[in-house]
Amino acid sequence: MSAPAASAEPLGGLSRPERRHLVSLLVENKAGVLVRIAGLFSRRGFNIFSLAVAPTEDTRFSRVSVVVDLESTRLEQVIAQLEKLVNVVAITELRPEDAAEAELLLATISVPEAERPAFVAALEAVGGRVVGESPGALSVLLAGTPDEVDAFATAARPHGIVELQRTGSIALPKLTGT
Repeated sequence: MSAPAASAEPLGGLSRPERRHLVSLLVENKAGVLVRIAGLFSRRGFNIFSLAVAPTEDTRFSRVSVVVDLESTRLEQVIAQLEKLVNVVAITELRPEDAAEAELLLATISVPEAERPAFVAALEAVGGRVVGESPGALSVLLAGTPDEVDAFATAARPHGIVELQRTGSIALPKLTGT
């Protein structure tokens, strides 16, 4: 598995061109909150590029990470609309340089027995691991930045991707030292 060519279109394409922005929402952990957020985006014609949600360390709250495609609207308009939702506690726009950002990829990839050692070595070199195997394929797990996940998916494409699932971006503000 070699590095992808610079012009290769990423599989799943979750890297963030300038028009995509990651917005982190802290919301009350109540029924219907995600539906209200998704409904707001739908009603206003905002495009969600990726969405990830999970509870925080405090069970009263969940964090929603939304990568917003700003081709059709301004970020300020998206944030102003989100601020109107009752269950939204805090909104943070995370610029790539100010965020610790990651996503998860699970994939089943066709890898012949003869190519497995090289494929597994390349996978492990980027922090991935094999989570299952069959005679004709490997199930792999990789966590990394969206660009790292894009690069791996593109490099794995020639082997034959049987199935692929990505979580979408999650992020928190980077910590800065004093």
